[in-house]
Amino acid sequence: MRTVCAAAQASLLKSIQQNVATKQQSAVEVTQAYLQQLKSVEGQVHSFLTVNEEHALAQAAAVDAAIARGEAAGPLAGVPIAIKDSICTAGLRTTAGSRVLDSYLPPFDATAVARLKAAGAVLIGKTNLDEFCMGSSTENSAYQVTRNPWDTARVPGGSSGGSAAAVAARQCAAALGSDTGGSIRQPAHFCGVVGLKPSYGRISRFGLIAYGSSLDCIGPLTHSVEDAARLLNVMAGPDSSDATCSKEAVPDFTAQLQPVDAVADKCLAGLRVGLISQTIGEGVAPGVMAAVNGALQHLQQLGAEVEEVSLPTFDLGLPAYYVLALSEASSNLSRYDGVRYGQRASDDAAARDLRHMYANTRGAGLGPEVKRRILMGSYALSAGYYDAYYKRAQQVRTLVQQELQAALQQYDVLLCPTAPTPAYKIGEKNCDPLAMYKGDLMTININLAGLPAVTVPCGFTEEAGVQLPVGVQFVGRMFEEASLLRVAHVYEQTAGVAGSAQPQVVAGREQLVAA
Repeated sequence: MRTVCAAAQASLLKSIQQNVATKQQSAVEVTQAYLQQLKSVEGQVHSFLTVNEEHALAQAAAVDAAIARGEAAGPLAGVPIAIKDSICTAGLRTTAGSRVLDSYLPPFDATAVARLKAAGAVLIGKTNLDEFCMGSSTENSAYQVTRNPWDTARVPGGSSGGSAAAVAARQCAAALGSDTGGSIRQPAHFCGVVGLKPSYGRISRFGLIAYGSSLDCIGPLTHSVEDAARLLNVMAGPDSSDATCSKEAVPDFTAQLQPVDAVADKCLAGLRVGLISQTIGEGVAPGVMAAVNGALQHLQQLGAEVEEVSLPTFDLGLPAYYVLALSEASSNLSRYDGVRYGQRASDDAAARDLRHMYANTRGAGLGPEVKRRILMGSYALSAGYYDAYYKRAQQVRTLVQQELQAALQQYDVLLCPTAPTPAYKIGEKNCDPLAMYKGDLMTININLAGLPAVTVPCGFTEEAGVQLPVGVQFVGRMFEEASLLRVAHVYEQTAGVAGSAQPQVVAGREQLVAA
């Protein structure tokens, strides 16, 4: 079987699709290779809640059969993809990381999933997450703690930590996550992969189990910027099932991406980059800042003009976000009561008394972080506090949006670290929720404004003798993902970071599968 390095800067998805389409390798062979890798490292990483082995092989066989009949291969033909377990998959268990949905089998696919299937992708399984996407470390899952492939004593980030870890551990070619306040980009930073949060409404939210409906976005985690663009090509576009999905025209997001041998020395000449000054001060780990400074210097070498830009309302986004997201969550999660949705508490007392049944169902089915956020959101929406908290947070959101939009009139892209630290130890922040919330400072405002952003690996920092990846975040204008991805792709192709080191769990296995 021909093999490739999954961490290479070239498009892994393109390589797999071309080899399957030309019958150099069958989709079944590709899927079997990834399933073998999945099983070999799953005991160390714990990325998956459900492995879709039988159905994945059946999907792959269907792709091969269609190609054998002479049908055109889809743009993702034979590509094994993992799906975050908060995104619905027809007939495949979808738990949102919660016991209250332990046995839920959706009767439909999320729109994003349906479009992946139509493009020939093979769904290899469902990945772990913080319960109902509430967390930044994947320690809040009701089922297991996912571990970082670079150092299994550390967290992979969250809430899409299972998807990021699965990509980093080469258990799938790419994965879907969801991003409410950084839940794709922060795990990408911790796990050394690419994470794209598209503009709000660019990808349909139909079939995504809601956390904060005005903030949630589905997006890809991949090995390269080009792979993220290829997945966005497939998933983006209007959807009559989602009233918040944009009807904005969908370009070919790969059209502006050049191979490394076609990139000119000063290919970013004239590009204006704004470094957000509020993200580079106190509290940012020296190793993270060193890697980001290296990225800035490289952009300058490519001809970009880099300046610091101050956003005075930037720090206000964190408290505003938690008021708004938790308020929306308290409303969205009210449906999990054992009557409308969710596993009902089974004791006799619960069956005799409706309120007791509600309390037992939610008490047993929901974890402590989810309960904490529901209580905080309900308080913010309660009579007498609505104006003081929720209304004021909405006003702050407007200020944050206006300030970011004004900055993007002056600069082509904004740039900042994705998170203030590299991946931290499992259990390190469990007893201090506020410290964990502060880790989202650099990503939250982008969701409040609905802007697109992508995290790209930019270097490494060493802690306790372990190499840990660092990601830099590029932020673009609304619905201008094509331009944003072009800049990120040029940086990725020329910086030489991708593939320069390997996670512990795949070290020595660089030649893995499959393309």
